[in-house]
Amino acid sequence: MGERDEPEVIGRRVQRLRSERGLTQRQLAEPTYTPAYISTLEAGRVRPSDEALRHIAERLGVDFGELATGRSARLVTDLRLRLTEAQRTLATGEAEEAAERYSVLLAEAEAEGLTEVQATALLGLGECGIETGDLGTARECFERAEACLADAPLPARVPALRGRALSHYLAGELRYAVYLLESTLDELNRAGLHDPDALLLLYASAIGPYMDLGAHARAAQAAEFALALAPQAGDPALVAHMHRSVARTLLAEGRLAEADASLAKAAELYRQLQIRTELANCHWMRGYVYAQNGDMERAEGELREAMAMLAAKRAALYSSQVAVELADVLHRRGKSEEAAALLHDVLGDLSPERGAVHAAGAHRLLGIIADDARDTEAAEEHYVRALSLLERAGAAGDLADLCRLLGDLLRRTGRVEAALDAYRTGLGHRTAPGTTTLGPAPAQPPL
Repeated sequence: MGERDEPEVIGRRVQRLRSERGLTQRQLAEPTYTPAYISTLEAGRVRPSDEALRHIAERLGVDFGELATGRSARLVTDLRLRLTEAQRTLATGEAEEAAERYSVLLAEAEAEGLTEVQATALLGLGECGIETGDLGTARECFERAEACLADAPLPARVPALRGRALSHYLAGELRYAVYLLESTLDELNRAGLHDPDALLLLYASAIGPYMDLGAHARAAQAAEFALALAPQAGDPALVAHMHRSVARTLLAEGRLAEADASLAKAAELYRQLQIRTELANCHWMRGYVYAQNGDMERAEGELREAMAMLAAKRAALYSSQVAVELADVLHRRGKSEEAAALLHDVLGDLSPERGAVHAAGAHRLLGIIADDARDTEAAEEHYVRALSLLERAGAAGDLADLCRLLGDLLRRTGRVEAALDAYRTGLGHRTAPGTTTLGPAPAQPPL
């Protein structure tokens, strides 16, 4: 039996509705039940079966759900319809408007005791927080959504768990984000809960943290699993997200044409779905592809397009991340002053708790620009700041290269011992290809 009120509450409701309609207990009971049964039910001394409630609801002219819970079925349908509208608003990039809608829906769902609607509204508010860069609010909303779904099967809780992991990842807490994703994957796979949408969402979300941690082999494996799961997934938005995430792994392996093809597929799906922020992210990744391939002019065009789309939709954190990529391209095209100005603007939107890896990237690039201009003091300051951010985030993939840059600078300025310390730090963080200190990989899905 589904959610329903206690027998005493249902009994009083039946008695009230029967009296309002001028029916006797015999008229309500016949032909299937007895007047004595109705009397016992109205007194709250029996828990009616679904069949009995359906019979009584039909005789009273009300919906089964309204009789069992006191809530109008029309109200529930209306809430779900408005929830869909809020989801569509968020999908088109209007995060602030969507957040207002979700907040109203959450309050109404809480007043009506609709746990499922509450959880969906909280998930939406969490996604709005991710879009606007309010990671603390996002994490709180995902945690509350997970609490609402505490009694639901694990696949139903995956979006909330993944949201928590994403908020920690964007805040620079890479290892904890990976822990959340991997432990959930383990639980799903070991319990035989092979839900394609849930698995695809988790594997696609793990690729970014894996890459930043330098766990390239594990990122590649997650990408392969995601690609294998894609044909089984029912949500095209998930498939598009997967293609965009997989492209990053393909880039690391030098498979530029395949990465570009994955991004083209993702972009087409997002155009169909009108998910503006994710479409902007496709332009972002495509710009990265062009930059890796040496086509800086096209890279700049794609990254500027991504920034414009993200800025228009107030996706503050994502637009800051794209700006770091664009600044790198501008520097490589000889536009170092413009790149430096862009990076200084970006650092105003980032912090150790909010976009730490990209804040480190901004400081690293400012250090390179200062180094090129022979301003060794400024270069060293930026390198040290970047090093501190990356060490806190555990981004091993970038630490070794940064230590090399800092070591080279210290050696050129005659501080040999300090340079050796920097090189040793870098060597300590460099992992062999395909290795990681993350512990055993999660259990594999049956593919």
